Amino acid sequence: MHSLLSLADLRQILRRLARERGFTLTVLLTLALCIGANVAIYAVVDAVLVRALPYPEPGRLVTTVNAYPGAGVERAGASLPNYYDRREQIKAFASTSVWQGGNAIIGGAGSPQRVDRDRVSPEFFATLGVPLAMGRTFTEEEMFYKDSSRAILTDEFWRQQFNADPEVLGKTFIVDSLPVTVVGVLPPGFRYFTSKARFFVPLASDPKDRLPDRRHSNNMQLIARLAPGASLAVAQEQVNALNAQQVEDDPFSSLLKGAKFRTDVFGLHADTVRDIKPVLLLLQGGVFFLLLIGGVNLVNLLLIRASGRTKELAVRQALGAGAGHVAGEVAMETVLLALGGGLLGLAVGAAGIQLLAVLGTDYLPVGSAIVFDARLALISLGASALVGLLLSLPIIWFSLHARLASVLQTESRGGTTSRAAQRVRHGFIVAQVALAFVLLSGAGLLGLSLRKVMSTSPGFRPEQVLTGNIALPWKGYPENEQRLAFMERLLTELRAQPGVVAVGLTAGLPMGGNINNSATTIEGQDPAPGESVRAHYMAPSAGEYWQAMGIPLIEGRFLEDADNHRDLRVCLVDQDFARRYWPGSSPLGRRLSANPKFDEKEAFTIVGVVGNVKQRELAETNAQGAIYFPMKGNYTPNGFSVVLRTAMEPTALAPMLQKVVLKLDPELPVDELKPMQAWIDESMVARRSPALLAIIFAAVALVLAAVGTYGVLAYAVNQRRREIGVRMALGAQPGQVLAQFLGLGARLLAAGVVLGALGAWGAGKAMQKLLFGVGAVHPGVLVATAAVMMMVVLLATFLPSRRASRVSPIEALRDD
Repeated sequence: MHSLLSLADLRQILRRLARERGFTLTVLLTLALCIGANVAIYAVVDAVLVRALPYPEPGRLVTTVNAYPGAGVERAGASLPNYYDRREQIKAFASTSVWQGGNAIIGGAGSPQRVDRDRVSPEFFATLGVPLAMGRTFTEEEMFYKDSSRAILTDEFWRQQFNADPEVLGKTFIVDSLPVTVVGVLPPGFRYFTSKARFFVPLASDPKDRLPDRRHSNNMQLIARLAPGASLAVAQEQVNALNAQQVEDDPFSSLLKGAKFRTDVFGLHADTVRDIKPVLLLLQGGVFFLLLIGGVNLVNLLLIRASGRTKELAVRQALGAGAGHVAGEVAMETVLLALGGGLLGLAVGAAGIQLLAVLGTDYLPVGSAIVFDARLALISLGASALVGLLLSLPIIWFSLHARLASVLQTESRGGTTSRAAQRVRHGFIVAQVALAFVLLSGAGLLGLSLRKVMSTSPGFRPEQVLTGNIALPWKGYPENEQRLAFMERLLTELRAQPGVVAVGLTAGLPMGGNINNSATTIEGQDPAPGESVRAHYMAPSAGEYWQAMGIPLIEGRFLEDADNHRDLRVCLVDQDFARRYWPGSSPLGRRLSANPKFDEKEAFTIVGVVGNVKQRELAETNAQGAIYFPMKGNYTPNGFSVVLRTAMEPTALAPMLQKVVLKLDPELPVDELKPMQAWIDESMVARRSPALLAIIFAAVALVLAAVGTYGVLAYAVNQRRREIGVRMALGAQPGQVLAQFLGLGARLLAAGVVLGALGAWGAGKAMQKLLFGVGAVHPGVLVATAAVMMMVVLLATFLPSRRASRVSPIEALRDD
């Protein structure tokens, strides 16, 4: 016979697979599930971690991050003076730009709408390498407020707002009550990472904003493109040299040295995905484990099937079938099965990508690029073919090493599987149990961590609290007095509404992402030599904000409306702040200044201490300390949040809040109208989604482990049916036979659990940074995992063992 496969061989393989429908369907479904899960997760990993940024020469794009570790601030963005200084003096940067997110009001009176809009420098799009579809970018003159009423539109906004008008350049639209002229339109599909900006405006400023004393107002992102031949290391050296030069003549030189000020230069892509990378790699590892478990399961199933065809293979080899022909036929069959499972897996993967979108992939950097496309399909099918080849290797080895003479001389009814083949199959069961144990214990650690996070008190009572965001446009409210007057009218109106228990305002809503921290000095407490002042959260607040949020008063009093009109400047601090500076004593009456140096004229007197609040997420462990100032003189351009406590369902008050605001100002929208609990839930997406997916993967792994164990032991019972019949005819009791097979399953389970426990320890160590309040090894999780594995595997063992104990000696001896 020829060693090469023919079309007839292919037809024969397909006919055989069609005849063995149960076997074929099991293989296809197993592969579809395992490959589909990998396709879905890899689509996310590919879009976020693997693919280059969608800009020309993306490897040359970098960002700089200021850090003040001595003040407790590891990442602080960049400032406007940083941009101008580094643009001129860092030769390793061929182009330098800055970006700042935000929003603006568009639309007329009665139907205002707030949309995302970003502020950028003139070189922003050139730095990214994105040419405008029409028009021009901003000029240097437009970087000053007096000439900054210009906008560059996204393609989507141009089509929706201007009906894709080809003559849009030079036309105006109203932004924050001011006419803004369109100077450019971006190409279709442009989006800067997670930004959802509809248009861009100049990052304008006053000349004083560019002075050295503003170098550390780090509220923007600096993006640069490396010059040809320049490297990250060269750029880092030049930035370090510039910092060293500037620190010496900086107005806050000694404080910067104490804060160990530095600037880090990172690749833009690597820096953007730094937080989500461990989570995605964890999920990719989880689905890879799932594929391993499925592969082990299928190898055992294929070995069982090959054992049943041993005589057929022996006859064919005796008749001249070459080793290459046998190996090729086995490889072709498994690759065909794998490709079939891969095709089904593509459908499962496409559905999985939709599920992942529900779980929050849009929050990821370049999350909008997560798509099911031809590239992903080709990679998946190529990986499926590779899986098929790997699955074929043990089957080829088994098929080529069968002892032909003994097989041909053995009657089918008396034949038993060789000890070597049994050991191989039992080894695969152990591996399958161990892998499932690792996956299940990892899911248990993530689930326990999630439960601990969710049971952590945020420091306030989110139930029955409604929030909404308002930003006052500078045209209508250019002065502090006008902004404060609006807020006081709003508080008065809302207090009079039915269903409102308490109402407050804040510029630093917990979990809202608008968290500001700044260096603070304490009267009479100068930093020791070599140390620095610390940065603390700062939240201008008004009304009954603390009562509305359910933040407890520990000492003193809350802020009052009258504090906005008194000469004495007062503030509240939280317990972490008080303990840091006055451990064991009262902070009431003490004074602080929200400046790197204590300023007598801008000092605030502490009149109260409130409970600690989780500002960024429930898993926050750093005791940063917080200060609450009156709204007077502390309004931020990002606006403020309204907080309403009600005795009813919070969302029921949303129409009322919008109505009250429009009554006070018909051109002012209220955004982000949602219960306070929704902010907490959204902050948990990065923890909840991995835990949920890990639990799904673990459940599938359990099913595969059970099916694999059942299949191997059921085959063993069938192969040894004649032997069991003989033993029972000679007096063996059913209970003895049952105990024999149960004992075999228990030994395999024990070996798998021991190996799995070692693997779980390693997995726990790798996951440590993603866990909250849970160690790499948790006895409760290991015990629970072992119990679940025992229950599932022993059940899968019991069914064929029970069948073995019921074998009739007469029928077994009568079988051919």
